Amino acid sequence: ISLSPSEKSVFSVHFFFLYWVMAKSVDLDELPEGCIEDIVSATTPRDACRLCSVSPFFRSVAQSDVVWERLLPPDCLSILSRSVDPPPPLPLPSKKDLYFSLCDQPVLIDQGRKSFSLDKESGKKCFMISARELSIVWGDTPMYWSWICFPESRFEDVAELIDVCWLEIRGKIDVSMLSPSTLYTANLVFKSTEEAYGFSIQAGKGAVGLAGGEKSARKIVLDVKRRQGQSRRQRRNRNLVESRRRRDDDLNFPRERRDGWMETELGEFFRDGGQEGELEMSVMDLSSHWKSGLIVQGIEIRPKRV
Repeated sequence: ISLSPSEKSVFSVHFFFLYWVMAKSVDLDELPEGCIEDIVSATTPRDACRLCSVSPFFRSVAQSDVVWERLLPPDCLSILSRSVDPPPPLPLPSKKDLYFSLCDQPVLIDQGRKSFSLDKESGKKCFMISARELSIVWGDTPMYWSWICFPESRFEDVAELIDVCWLEIRGKIDVSMLSPSTLYTANLVFKSTEEAYGFSIQAGKGAVGLAGGEKSARKIVLDVKRRQGQSRRQRRNRNLVESRRRRDDDLNFPRERRDGWMETELGEFFRDGGQEGELEMSVMDLSSHWKSGLIVQGIEIRPKRV
């Protein structure tokens, strides 16, 4: 069967059977609805939404609770039972409404120390571990770290770095909480104060991996102004910039998120479904110079976009 470019944008390979049915002029009403539900629920959330434009019949199937319940993670309701908020009032929203609500509005779980959401493209699980749930060296010493309320944070409070030379932040999550057959990235979510200093001198180190196993490591930059200054250096000294660019190829720079926070990737982890134990993440800068002005919201673990 030959598909035009516009048809390819609507139909994925998952819909080959359905396209064949229509090409053969088979009456869709003659097909068992359960058969269509099985096919649609074996695709992706994006494909299920695209099917709504095919016909009223497909729209009815693609919006059904049967389909969207299968597109939600199997343990979704179990995770939501750990929410700090009371359960939603009856009547409950449709499973499709629940799906997109979890994509757009992370839910606080585990006494408000983690958040749970879904990746809109794939339906895979995403988690953010709050700063309170992280292990921060000297985090309980007011001389070095301060815990403050921050209106832009999804959590009750965040950690603000006052002054340290030994920066070490560690987090962990049970690997069974992650979606199987998924490549994840762990990202430090943070902001910097106007008076921040000490992060432009040397790159830090991020690492992600199973406890006791090999770690995926990154050289990370926590100076949010680092790239903003490159254009000025380029005008002054092209040779200096070229040398700096070659060194920077191995660095992970901060990037701005849609929620206004910054993030830098610490490493990757592939959840194949068979692992057990805890996934560990870390941020370290053990250099002797002093650092200040980092505001840590948490570490987010989410599927990697490829």
